Amino acid sequence: MRFASLGSGSQGNALIVEAGGTRLLLDCGFSSREVTARLARVGIDPGGLAAILVTHEHADHVGGVFAFARRHQLAVYLTHGTHRAAARGRAALPDCRLIDGHTVFAIDGIEVRPYPVPHDAREPVQYAFSDGDRCLGVLTDSGSITSHIVDVLRLCDGLVLECNHDQELLAASRYPAQLKRRIGGRFGHLENGQAAALLRQVDTRRLQHVVAAHLSQENNRPHLAARALALALDCAEEWIGVADQESGFGWRQLG
Repeated sequence: MRFASLGSGSQGNALIVEAGGTRLLLDCGFSSREVTARLARVGIDPGGLAAILVTHEHADHVGGVFAFARRHQLAVYLTHGTHRAAARGRAALPDCRLIDGHTVFAIDGIEVRPYPVPHDAREPVQYAFSDGDRCLGVLTDSGSITSHIVDVLRLCDGLVLECNHDQELLAASRYPAQLKRRIGGRFGHLENGQAAALLRQVDTRRLQHVVAAHLSQENNRPHLAARALALALDCAEEWIGVADQESGFGWRQLG
């Protein structure tokens, strides 16, 4: 199993997961032309994708999903709430699969486990992926950590974790007070310390990769996110990966 990010941040998000010849696209917050170019950077042709999975209806995650799915005749998996709340274009999907946020399913050789998260969207979920031997957990766009999140991510071999903001930088930022409260609230986004706290609650002995993701360009810095996660894992900061908006990160193998 391997995974790569096509870009991560408030301007667009997309992640590729591959196992046993099956390739899944998690979210597509870029235009069809842009995501095609970003796929080419990691050696993937859109025709080689099996499906798109959607976490929630915010534009930086779903903005390009429907057009891209129609163009390449891809199945789209999303919750009923996300489907209802998403922008126009959903009705023309070639293959729409409504999922339950608590029910595990399979797409070819990949087991997909959706799980609900506290975020200001209609029915948001995040996902864990398994090929039977290894497990990748992805957690972004969650304002807080629940016991269920900890349970899902407890035994992962790789983790992509939201480190949206640094608490002090957000407090001192030029953002309006209402926006600061939303971002830092229970249904907003995880800050560095919360992501680090999650690592202290899971079994980290199997971890081969930990990547900080969905960093705010205004309210966080890569070294602050890496430092927080490294302290939780008692490892070197250089071991922690950081996804950025422009290039995401290249292929990482779970083996």
